[in-house]
Amino acid sequence: MLASQRKQQILQILTEEKQVMSGELSQRFNVSEDSIRRDLRELAAEGKLQRVHGGALPVSAAIAPIETRKSVQIASKQAVARAAAALIQPGQVVIVDGGTTTAAMIGFLPADLSCTVVTHSPGIAVALVDHPRIEVILLGGRVFKHSVVAVGAETLAGMARINADLFFMGVTGVHPRAGFTTGDYEEAGIKRALTARAAETVVMASREKLNAASAFAIGELSLASTLIVDGEPDAALRQTVGAERRGDRPRSAVAPPGRRA
Repeated sequence: MLASQRKQQILQILTEEKQVMSGELSQRFNVSEDSIRRDLRELAAEGKLQRVHGGALPVSAAIAPIETRKSVQIASKQAVARAAAALIQPGQVVIVDGGTTTAAMIGFLPADLSCTVVTHSPGIAVALVDHPRIEVILLGGRVFKHSVVAVGAETLAGMARINADLFFMGVTGVHPRAGFTTGDYEEAGIKRALTARAAETVVMASREKLNAASAFAIGELSLASTLIVDGEPDAALRQTVGAERRGDRPRSAVAPPGRRA
């Protein structure tokens, strides 16, 4: 079998099984693990998978620049955004992450909603200008242009003074093995820090982010109090979340749009 044929079969296996292990592929194709690792390196360089220790996971399509992401899975993001907006109660203090899915949530907030929104996204802050009863706190810092959010020491210092009810977090990947991931190291750190400033974290994941992974880990699936996805996740993701619900932090859940987990 040619290496090109083997790589195509690896991608097919990855699509079906949601992860591949180098040792198992070596046995399946009767080649050395070095050959498999070379295949995975080349496929990763082409942006077709995300390498992890011992193998690879499906790569997230959500790591493109924000302008590109605005046209990806629009209906799915709208469904997730509508469900997320319904969780906000009058008088709450909520943190809203940057990103196209969280931005879509703003359009579903009632015009008369009274609450406080803390965000490190200039775009989110501007979108809330037309909500007269929503107090907006914009965290400062260096602008990470890929996602148009503030990051860095000033952002961390600002969030340290916040105690919020909810944090609505965007991610680029949700995977049973990799957990929640994103495409930038510093942005992953900001997201982790924001989860510590809220009583509950709501993760919003449109369809293309499920069973996919990016390079930088935010945390395990148990980091979320509620995971809102577009429709029912597949069996592997349901099983992982179900196991975490029975573990030490029984707050993790998967909620189809329109229903609170």
